[in-house]
Order: sequence, then structure tokens, then C-alpha cells
Amino acid sequence: MTTAAYQGEPGSNSATAARALYPEADGVPCTSFEQALDAVTLGDADVAVIPVDNSAAGRVADVHHLLPESGLFIVAEYFLAIRFDLMGVPGATFEQVECVRSHVHALGQCRKVLREGGWRTLVSDDTAGAAREVAELGDPRHAALAPPAAAGLYGLDVLRAGVEDDPDNTTRFVVLSRDAVLAPHSAEPTMTSLFFSVRNIPSALYKALGGFASSGVNLTKIESYQMGAGLGASRFYVEIEGHPDDGRVALALHELRFFSTEVRVLGVYPAHPHRHRHMCPTGQGHV
Repeated sequence: MTTAAYQGEPGSNSATAARALYPEADGVPCTSFEQALDAVTLGDADVAVIPVDNSAAGRVADVHHLLPESGLFIVAEYFLAIRFDLMGVPGATFEQVECVRSHVHALGQCRKVLREGGWRTLVSDDTAGAAREVAELGDPRHAALAPPAAAGLYGLDVLRAGVEDDPDNTTRFVVLSRDAVLAPHSAEPTMTSLFFSVRNIPSALYKALGGFASSGVNLTKIESYQMGAGLGASRFYVEIEGHPDDGRVALALHELRFFSTEVRVLGVYPAHPHRHRHMCPTGQGHV
């Protein structure tokens, strides 16, 4: 049976994503992203399901710093609609709430209800952990912002459902494995993730990325990360639409390697259906 590691407690959004991807898997809750990745590296789990971006809060801190050093490969992606309920101990009411607990990202994604209540907030390690803390306190003055599944799991009442600011709030997760499992080269939309470091020459980044523009390959993400204490060298994380065996992608990667000291493909995986309305049938560019 597959085992899937994730950061957070049962009932968290990461647990929900892992269960959606691997319904029959044993979940392995971890206290940190690093611990989840280590669980796969050390063989304690088969895969890790890790959030990388949120439509409201942006990129998830630290994850991209951990990925290149983990030695793991991206084998899939998953988009999860994010829903938060305000929940409290049985019998509590909305009017009794004085303090709300949740993960810092969840607090930032539910600002409207927090302003309405005028409550004090406390940051928890994760959303489901906040629900557990409220259940353990047993105090109607304390509530949690957590995914709907956490209410039943920790015996809480939902004081108000669907309190996220943005009804389209979505988090993108990636699945990481010890083995590189490349999606087949086909007409199906495909994503490729890679890291690279440019040569120390003028306009190196411009020249390195020029091949994607001239070849008509769409970059959906580019992020930079400083390497070492000197802050001189940068590593870039890129996601592109297409497969390395596509002619245009192959040309773009050839030019990228010419101007880079390092190019490492982190994964070639099917594009999640959430992307399909934005992509051409070949996975090349936007419609």
C-alpha cells in the first residue's frame, strides 16, 4: 500500500490533498515540510504531497529552497479548492468568540470575517492543529479557522461555513517521489519543472531565457533563490508548458544549457485538469 507524507495534522488541507490523490494510502503526518521530504528520502513514505503555491497568499515559503537539495522528483501536481470554516467547541456561538487560531496563511485568507469579529488572533503550526487546540481548550471564547473536515475530526461545531475571502481560493500541490517518473511524450498537456544557475556574464539570464521566447514555449513560473552567504550566485526555478521531447522545448533547453552552469530537470508530469482551460491541446502556450 502507498504511504503519503504531508505537513500538518489529520484534517489539514495537505491531508485532504493526499487523500484525494491516494484514497487508499496510509497518511504520514509530519511537523514540517523538511520532515515530509525526509520521510520519502529515508523510505518511510513512498511520496510526499507538498503545497507550493496559493492563489491568495502566493508561494509557500521554504519549499523551493528544500526541493533542489532533497534529491526527489516531481511526479504529479494537484489543485485543491481551499475552504475554511470558523469552528468552536460544542454549544459555542459566533458572538462568544474572542480569539481565533489558525495557520498564518489561513488568517491572511479570511481577513473579512476576522475584521467583522474584531477578534484577537493566534498563529498555529497548521489549520487542523488549530482545531485540535480549540477542542483541547474547551473554551467557547476560542475558535479556529480550519478546513471543514477538521470539525468532525475534532468534535467541533461550525459557527460559520465558507469564511474564506476568495471563493476561488486554490492551492497547488506537487507530489514528490524518490524515483523520476517522466510523463510520456504525447499530445496530452504536460508540465516540466527545472532548476538552473546562469553563467557569470552580462545579460546571462536574458540570454538563457531567450530560447523559450524564440521557440514559443510558455513559462508559467520563474523564481530566483540566492545560494550561499555571499549572495552572488542565484538559482532559478522554472516551470514550463510542454515536454522535453517536444521540438520547441528541446531547442529552448539547449539554449538554456549553453548559458547556464547547471540545469536540472526536477520533473515531467501531466498538467492537472485545472490548467486545461488555459492551455492548448499540445500543452504549448495559452489559447
